[in-house]
Amino acid sequence: MSENMKKAGFATIIGRPNVGKSTIMNRMIGQKIAITSYKPQTTRTQIRTIFTDERGQIVFLDTPGIQEQKNRLGEYMLKAAASTVKEVDVVIWLVEPREKLSGEDQAVLGLLETVKKPVILVINKIDTVKKEQVLPVIAAYQDKRAFHAIIPVSARTGAGVDDLMKSIFELLPEGEPFYDEDQVTTETERDIASEIIREKALRLLQDEVPHGIAVTIESFKYRKSRSGPICDIEASIICEKDSHKGIIIGKGGQMIQKIGTAARTDIENMLQNKVNLKLFVKVRRDWKDNDTQMKNFGYDVRKFK
Repeated sequence: MSENMKKAGFATIIGRPNVGKSTIMNRMIGQKIAITSYKPQTTRTQIRTIFTDERGQIVFLDTPGIQEQKNRLGEYMLKAAASTVKEVDVVIWLVEPREKLSGEDQAVLGLLETVKKPVILVINKIDTVKKEQVLPVIAAYQDKRAFHAIIPVSARTGAGVDDLMKSIFELLPEGEPFYDEDQVTTETERDIASEIIREKALRLLQDEVPHGIAVTIESFKYRKSRSGPICDIEASIICEKDSHKGIIIGKGGQMIQKIGTAARTDIENMLQNKVNLKLFVKVRRDWKDNDTQMKNFGYDVRKFK
C-alpha cells in the first residue's frame, strides 16, 4: 500500500439462515444496526453498514440467509444475496463449526462457484465447541474450494474478529472513503426503527407466529415538549392470518405491549431521544406471494430481473 494511502471497498457476508451474519456485522461495526433473531428470514433486505479507522473504510453489505425458496419473498431474498456478491470486493462466507455441509451450505457453495472475487471462510460460534473440533471443519471446507483465508471466530464474544478485519483490509483496493468517517449506516432512522420492531416481535412471539410478518412505519415525527424533544412513531405489524393477529395482540393486549416496550427501549437508545411508540396489527393475506404488497413493504423482487 502506498504511503498515506488508505483502503476503501465493499465486503458482503453470506451464509445460510441463523449462522450469525447480522451478529458478526454488528460486532465488527461496534454497534447494533442489523436485527438478530433465531428465526430464519430475519434479514430480508441488503443492510449497508460502514466501518472506518486509520486503515481505511469497509462498507459491509449484509444479505438474507440462503435457503429453500417457497414463495416470492424467498425468491426476492435469494436474488438479493446473488446480486450482492457481484457488487463487492470481498465475500465473507460464514459457517458453523460442523464438518458436514447442509443443503443450504451446498447452495451457498454453488452460488460462490460463479464468484471471481476473493472469499474468506469464517467459522463462527467457535465458543460452542472444543478447539480440536475446529480443525476437521477447516479440512472439510478446504476440500470444497480455495479460500483467501479461513478464520475461526465467535461473533458472540468477539474472538477472532480482529483477524477477520485485518484480512478484509488486505483485500480492499486503495482509494478514498465512500462515506463520512462518522457514518455507520446508510439506513434511515425510520428504517432501523422498523427493523427493531420486527426483531422484538420475532423474539417475543417465538414459534407462535410464522416468520411471515412485516413492519411498516406509518408516522415518524419529532415534537417539542417541556421535558425535551419526543419522537412520535406509529407502526403497523403486518401478518397473514386473523389468528396471527390475535396472538400478536395477546390476551388483554399484553403481547403487543411487550413488543412495544422492548422496541421503544432500543429505538430510544438508537435515537438518543425519548420515544412515544404506538403499534397496530393488520392482516394482509398471502402478502409474501403478492408482488405489489411485497414492494409496499420494501421487498421488490422485480428489480433483480
